[in-house]
Amino acid sequence: MRLPRLLEQAGKHGVVLRCYLAEQKYISITCFVVTRNLLVLITGLLLLARPVIAQEPAAGSGIITGIVVDQTTQSPIPGAAVRLVGTKRGTATNTSGEFRIEGLPVGTYRLEIGSVGFEPVILTDIVVTSARPQSVRAELSETAVVTEGVTVRPDYFTRNRATPTSTQSLRNEEIRRLPGGFEDVVRAVSTLPGVAQVSNGRNDLLVRGGAPSENLYLIDGIESPNINHFGTQGAGGGPLSFVNLDFVRATTFSTGGFGAKYGDKISSVLTIDLRDGRDDRTGGKGTISATQFGLNLEGPITENGSYLFSARRSYLDLIFKAAGFSFVPEYWDFLGKFDYKVGDNDRLSGLAIAAIDRVKFFNDDEDDAFDNSRILDNTQDQLIAGITWKHLFGNGYVNTRFGKTRIAYEFSQTDTLLNPIFTNNSVEDELNLRIDGLLKFGEGIQGTDLSFGGNAKTVGFETDLLLRQVEPGLSATLDERFYKGAIYAQVSRPLFGEVIGSLGGRLDWFNGIEKKLYPSARLSISAPLSEDLTLSLSGGRYYQSPSYIWLAANDENRKLRNIKTDVGVLGLEQLFSDDFKVSVEGYLKRYDNYPASLDRPYLVLANTGAGFGGADEGFASFGLEPLVSHGKGRSYGVEFFAQKKLSETPWYGVASLSINEATFTAIDGVGRPSNFDQRVIFNVSGGWKITDKWEVGTKFRFATGRPYTPVESLGDSTFGYLVTDQFNELRLDPSHQLDLRVDKHWPFAGWNLITYIDIQNIYNSKSPSPPRWNARLQAGEVNDPIGLLPSIGVSAEW
Repeated sequence: MRLPRLLEQAGKHGVVLRCYLAEQKYISITCFVVTRNLLVLITGLLLLARPVIAQEPAAGSGIITGIVVDQTTQSPIPGAAVRLVGTKRGTATNTSGEFRIEGLPVGTYRLEIGSVGFEPVILTDIVVTSARPQSVRAELSETAVVTEGVTVRPDYFTRNRATPTSTQSLRNEEIRRLPGGFEDVVRAVSTLPGVAQVSNGRNDLLVRGGAPSENLYLIDGIESPNINHFGTQGAGGGPLSFVNLDFVRATTFSTGGFGAKYGDKISSVLTIDLRDGRDDRTGGKGTISATQFGLNLEGPITENGSYLFSARRSYLDLIFKAAGFSFVPEYWDFLGKFDYKVGDNDRLSGLAIAAIDRVKFFNDDEDDAFDNSRILDNTQDQLIAGITWKHLFGNGYVNTRFGKTRIAYEFSQTDTLLNPIFTNNSVEDELNLRIDGLLKFGEGIQGTDLSFGGNAKTVGFETDLLLRQVEPGLSATLDERFYKGAIYAQVSRPLFGEVIGSLGGRLDWFNGIEKKLYPSARLSISAPLSEDLTLSLSGGRYYQSPSYIWLAANDENRKLRNIKTDVGVLGLEQLFSDDFKVSVEGYLKRYDNYPASLDRPYLVLANTGAGFGGADEGFASFGLEPLVSHGKGRSYGVEFFAQKKLSETPWYGVASLSINEATFTAIDGVGRPSNFDQRVIFNVSGGWKITDKWEVGTKFRFATGRPYTPVESLGDSTFGYLVTDQFNELRLDPSHQLDLRVDKHWPFAGWNLITYIDIQNIYNSKSPSPPRWNARLQAGEVNDPIGLLPSIGVSAEW
């Protein structure tokens, strides 16, 4: 059944159907159906129903547990004062830095935590229920000892003197309640400064003019090439993250100027820290959300350990089958984690995540075959696993991690007669041993921090690919083992007064290309100009090795060099109140050694990797043609960021404005706008905590149009061709969208229920998209996007 006819029938039967058609490819991973009657019924239940099906929780049935540590050395802080803001309740940490507060009414709390010689902090958005203890982790940074009569204000915002610029942190609750975010980590950070977006249906992180392949992902310190279902090979994007937000404690996102600890990526670092499982008893959670349903389990292993486990499945295949689609996407994901305290100074943890993605096609008639010929089949299996041993000693720590990632890709695309035009069966299997340590010399804020470490990685890479879209065709088979390694060191210390400086160096090695060694240096300085105003700057050189698939089809591509980026960032941050800050940053990035095509002299691979790929882009992201490291680029801009934390005023919000420009030059010497060059990006999101049971939030996004290239035919052709003399000369219209979310908490004795309504694109804005070639029309075609997207979610925790 053709999509327009399907939508027409859906409307006649009172069905609200919404599919994200990234690049208009008739394929979606975030799609669902809600009947009008069901939506009205659920809305009525949310607004009118009363909790009569179970008892209200007993007064004082909530528990908060946690640990307080030194941010630098990670050592526990005994005797730290812990106070529930707005109450008379409080406690102090024990010799292990741990605390426990029992007998709390269900609600949302703030914790103020402080200790002598440390900056006090306030942790906000701590949601206490009767279902399980709420666990927190506070990291305090050292400060000068305060003299009598001086008042120290607690800080809502965390800082790290090794990364003073371009870094933001989000806690679990801040991610969960984001309207239009699908409770997805990547979608949440996409609202932060400097992040462009190809389409609403994609998690491609496009940071400060960079490509989606330029981002580093770490889950509990374990590196992952991608954290999305149906991921793009050689890049880092996909439609939906497979990291279960229920287990995420917090995220930290750095969009530039990060230290020497991180390498082999040149644009950003996203670290995702998972919480520990509950240690009192076995509990769980069941969820039905916009795209999937799932079950969580957690509990103690012994007195010293705990576990987490989840299994989730999409129900898109059930909806697609019922709706008569010619293709059916489906996915599963599983997450397991354990933590075990070996002693006072040693801790062992393990992590395993598996994602199973499938796309099935049904070519029942010519229309189905035509629609499916425009889709790149992206069936794949992903595995991320690792063991971490953390050892604390008097003035520092050492983390030793052994990680494994394995991704098996099965890409294919056919013509309308079901003849294959592209197949790619690849396996990327990485084993990574990583050691990170820190030594602190001296006492207090005047001490010197030495960070050091390195990693050794072996990569098994296999591929068997065939491309028939171009004459005379291309085929390649490769079975090879690559080796990578890196070492780094970084020193952070006071320079004079309260001015903090950090200097680091790094050496990366990759045996898969001719030039194997790449040294780089990083520098940052943070200087308080007043009590509430801070000046920061950072700069450095960053290298990234070519994607493995780029080395497969052509031996000449082994002459590629690591992509090089020189980055400079200058920023100011003003704290207007304890819970409200505003910052402004300017940045400049210069790219060199970017792979560029010899066959397509206008193409730099920085312009590939976002979207679902395939024949429409000439399979460019796979890098199958002869490539040379002659691509250059420049990205620069200014970013404004404001954040209000939830405090005694029951509202919160984040706003960002990015004004930027990115251009790249291929071997023809012509500078052209990047594919992802959105000159102005504005995001604002926020909410109102009406009561402990009701919350409403909204999000608005505006972005100027990105460049695109028109398509044309060379005679009667199945495939369209880019008008290369107009490459990226045209621009789409601006896009804008307003989302709304309402949450309702239902507390019961021993368990908790959360329901929500999330309405994306509430005024039905039509997001523009580039034209795609239509072989039947022999012309470029722009498909009308579907706008309004309501969804519901229900989760029960016990």
